[in-house]
Amino acid sequence: MFSSKIYISRRNILKSKIKSGIILFLGNDESPINYSGNTYQFRQDSSFLYYFGLDEPGLVGVIDVDENKEILFGDDVSLEDTVWTGPMPKLLEKRTLVGVENSQPKKNLHDYIKRAILLKKKIHFLPQYRAENVIKLSSIIGHPNSLVNKNTSVELIKAVVSQREIKTKEEIAEIEKAVNISHQMYKVAMKKIKPGLYEKEIVGIMEGLASSKGSGISFPMIFSIHGEILHNHYHGNIMKEKDIVVVDSGAESLMHYASDITRTIPVGGKFTKKQKDIYNIVLAAHNEAISNIKPGIKYKYIHLLAAKVIAKGLKEIGLMKGSIDEAVEQGAHALFFPHGLGHMLGLDVHDMEGLGEDYVGYNNLISRSKQFGLAYLRLAKELQPGFVLTVEPGIYFIPDLIKIWKEEKKFTNNINYNEVEKYLDFGGIRLENDVVVEEKGYRILGKKIPITVKEVEEACG
Repeated sequence: MFSSKIYISRRNILKSKIKSGIILFLGNDESPINYSGNTYQFRQDSSFLYYFGLDEPGLVGVIDVDENKEILFGDDVSLEDTVWTGPMPKLLEKRTLVGVENSQPKKNLHDYIKRAILLKKKIHFLPQYRAENVIKLSSIIGHPNSLVNKNTSVELIKAVVSQREIKTKEEIAEIEKAVNISHQMYKVAMKKIKPGLYEKEIVGIMEGLASSKGSGISFPMIFSIHGEILHNHYHGNIMKEKDIVVVDSGAESLMHYASDITRTIPVGGKFTKKQKDIYNIVLAAHNEAISNIKPGIKYKYIHLLAAKVIAKGLKEIGLMKGSIDEAVEQGAHALFFPHGLGHMLGLDVHDMEGLGEDYVGYNNLISRSKQFGLAYLRLAKELQPGFVLTVEPGIYFIPDLIKIWKEEKKFTNNINYNEVEKYLDFGGIRLENDVVVEEKGYRILGKKIPITVKEVEEACG
């Protein structure tokens, strides 16, 4: 937890942006796996964490802008419950930790909000991603479940995004802690990956490390010899000599700030010539993208720079042809690079995505493209100092996509399908680092994780 001054300051800034009404932050509750006493690992709502800092279930934060008052709603643990939980701090102690002057039992929340509604106060709340919180809000606000997320406060969403997108030095330090956990995870993975092992054997080691050093993983790990499946969470394949494994994983610091790192690792410790050629194209795109990061530049422009490096590299080895600029402008490269270059990173691995991706990555100066591939770019707007983001280009050979595009004769001036079909069993390669935008450029966060062909092969040695 940060100092109470930080949470007080964050709430005061929010109050200055939201001129009137009640701001309601629902904390998360425990969520059962298969019966009420057996719950998933608790994860607090990120916006509640940002403004109220308390990493416990059963809490609700209210900011009454008109009365300049903040209230923490919750309940003290009963004497019977302490048998199972041990001694727990009282609600008074909890609110003091984060600089909140008022607290009330949770049962009073409904009446407080209903009274505000009768006084015709605007109730500001964020989109809800958990069904139980939709139901809870429906009960509090009086909207049907189906209308809860249609009545969220756009004013509040924009205000929260404008605060959370600029990371303070304390937040950057937390993200860097998470990246350094990833550093340990990847160093171990590179040493342990061997032919004959199941993917899940290495996944277990990496997840265990994340739990032993921080708060566990920041998202379900992607670890697969089938890297052409972009979000492949199946870990049941046996790794073989000359396979390559795409490993996309992240850790959370103890304060729940995330890392998100990807490496592609040769199972036998050495890349083949074919794999090196593709790998070095992806690495060149990664390096070109990062070297152009600075305040004031649109991330969409950097995405397109990376796309041109990929198209140029693929042309040099005979998989693409024709004008590179034309190929990228029309989206021909997306056969091989069908996703966005990166996204915001912070308390969420796709930071604030639950508030609406278009509010986070776009604004009134730049709108989302409808072009295949480019449409999946999560962050396109101008970069500012304090943005923390991922840079993750990739090249993939997706058999079904290649077959469909060839049959439809798409981009035949730019794609050499006869050569591409020699790569149908290749899989994919992705590389990713986490970067903070600084006043005069950028900084790659954390200890350096092997990334060049030489470094990776040596780490596998």
